[in-house]
Amino acid sequence: MNERESFFDAIGGEIEEILRAYVAVPSVTGTDGEREATRFFLDFFSTVPYFRAHRDHCGAYPLPGDPLARSVGWALAKGRGRETVVLIHHSDVVGVEDFRRCREEAFSPADLERALLFLREDLPDEARRDLESGRFLFGRGSCDMKGGGAIQMALLRRWSLAEREGNLLLLALPDEENLSAGMRAALRLLLDLQEKWGLDYRLMVDSEPHQRKDPERGLLSVGSVGKLMPFVYVRGSLSHAGKVFEGFNPLNLLCAVVRKTEGSPSFIDCRDGEASPPPTWLHLKDGKERYDVSMPLSAYGYFSVLTLGKGPAEVLEQVRQVCLEAFDDVLSDLQGSWDHFCRTTGRSPSSLPWRPRVMSFGELLDEARRRGGESFERSRAAREEDLKREMLSGRLSLAEGNRVLIEGLSEAVDDGRPHVVYGLLPPYYPHRSNGLLPHQEEPLAGLGENLALFARESWDQPYDVEAYYTGISDMSYSGIADGKAVAQVLSATMPLFPSVYDLPLEALSRLSMACINIGPWGKDFHKMTERVFREDLVDRTPRLLLRAIETVLGGERSPAPGRERRRDDVL
Repeated sequence: MNERESFFDAIGGEIEEILRAYVAVPSVTGTDGEREATRFFLDFFSTVPYFRAHRDHCGAYPLPGDPLARSVGWALAKGRGRETVVLIHHSDVVGVEDFRRCREEAFSPADLERALLFLREDLPDEARRDLESGRFLFGRGSCDMKGGGAIQMALLRRWSLAEREGNLLLLALPDEENLSAGMRAALRLLLDLQEKWGLDYRLMVDSEPHQRKDPERGLLSVGSVGKLMPFVYVRGSLSHAGKVFEGFNPLNLLCAVVRKTEGSPSFIDCRDGEASPPPTWLHLKDGKERYDVSMPLSAYGYFSVLTLGKGPAEVLEQVRQVCLEAFDDVLSDLQGSWDHFCRTTGRSPSSLPWRPRVMSFGELLDEARRRGGESFERSRAAREEDLKREMLSGRLSLAEGNRVLIEGLSEAVDDGRPHVVYGLLPPYYPHRSNGLLPHQEEPLAGLGENLALFARESWDQPYDVEAYYTGISDMSYSGIADGKAVAQVLSATMPLFPSVYDLPLEALSRLSMACINIGPWGKDFHKMTERVFREDLVDRTPRLLLRAIETVLGGERSPAPGRERRRDDVL
C-alpha cells in the first residue's frame, strides 16, 4: 500500500462515523444547539494525539456580545514554514418544521432512513429512488453541511499524524444560515492566529455541498456569489378610503417598486459567461398595527440581490433609479385616474400635489439633523441605543429594528409630502472569485482545473469549474478588494452598521486569500429529503480536498513528536 492509500485506509468509515455523531447534535441556527456543535468539535479533537500534546492549538473563539454565547471552534495543525490552508464549514443547520411525521428522526440518519422507507410512496420519485438505492445518506445537516465538516475533521486528524510542510487550520462556524456571525468573528480570530504563529494564509477551502445538472459531472467553485439586501421604505399621505385622491397610498408605490425589481433581468450580474440569479423580495408589509378605514401611512420591505462583480454603490444606484421610475409611473397613473374621475363627475380637472421624492438613508439622516438640531441628536441617540439593546438581545429582529429606526427619522422630516427611503439591511456578502484576484503564482493559478484533471485521471469523472458558488457561502469572507469604498457605502446606507451589524472590513482586507469550494454532491438542501452522496462523502471529496491541500502546502514528511501513528489512530 503506497503512502497516499495508507492515508486513506478506512477513512470512509471514520468520516461516516463522525457525520452520524455530528448530525445527532441538533444545532439549529439561533438555538442553544449551536453551542453543542462547538462542544462536539472540541471533544473530537481533544482525543487526537497531536492536539493532546499541543493544547494551545485548538480552542473556542467567542462571538463578541452574542446573546447565545456561541463560539467558533478552531484547530491548527502546525508544520514547517508559514504557508497555511484554512478549511471552513458551518456547524449550524436549518430547522425541521417541514419534516412533518419524521421530526423526531430528523437528526438520526439511521432512524430517518427507516421512517422514510415506511413513507416511500409519499416521496418525490427522485428522492424515493435515491433512498432505495442506498447510495445517499439522509438527515438534517447530512448535506448542508456537516457532511463537508466531517470530511474536514477526519482529514485534519490524519494530517496531524506526521510532520509536514505548511499548516492546516480548521474553523467550525456557527450562524452561517442567518447572518454569518461566526465567520465575521472568525476574521479577527484569523488575524490573532496569524500574529501568534506567523501564518501566511494562501487558500480558504469551504466544503459546502454542490448540486449537479448532470449526475455524472461534479462541480468545483473558485469563488462565491455576493449578496446585498436593499430595503425600501415608503412614507405616504394619510386619507380616508372614501377620499382616495386626497391621500397617497404607500402600498401602491412599494408594489410598483416590487414589480420593477422582482426577477428583473436588469439586476442580473454577468461575468465570464456566468450570471447571478435575479433578485427576489423576502419581506413586504404596511405600517398599520390594527384595522381602520384609512390608508396606511407607511410601507416597508426588502429584497435580495446577488452579485458577481457589482459593488454596493452600483446596486444602490439601480435601486434609486427604480424608485424614481416607480414614483413617476404611480403619479402618472394617479393623475390619469383623477382626470377620468373628474370628467365622470363633472368636475374641473386639476394637478395632484405629489412629486417624486427619493432619498438614501444617509440623505434622510442629514435632513433630520438639519431640521432637528441638537435636541433631535439627543433623542435619536437614546432611541437608537434602546433599539440596539433590543436587537442584540434577540428580542427584536434586525429587519424590524431597521424599520423602526427609519420610521422615526421619516417622522422627523415629515412635511406631508410622500417620500421613499432606500438603503441596505444586513447581512452583506462580498462577491469573491479567484478570477478577480491579481496575478496568482503557482500552485494557486488554475487550482480548480488541476483538481478537475486529477478527478478525471483518478476515477474517470469530469468536474466542471465555476467562478462562483451561487448558494451564498462564508467563502465571501476570504477577502475583499475595495474594503474602504465598501465601508463608506455601508456607513451611508446601512443604518445598523457598525453599531449592531459588525463587519470588520479592515481585517477582511488584510486577510485576502484565494478560495475554492470542494464539497460532496448533495440534494434537497433545507428539505425533509436532504441527503448527501455516500461515494463523494467517504472517498472522492476527501481525495480532492487532500489533493488541494498538498498542491498548496506539499506532501507528508517524517513523523514528529506528538504525531506518531498509533494503532487506534486509524479506524
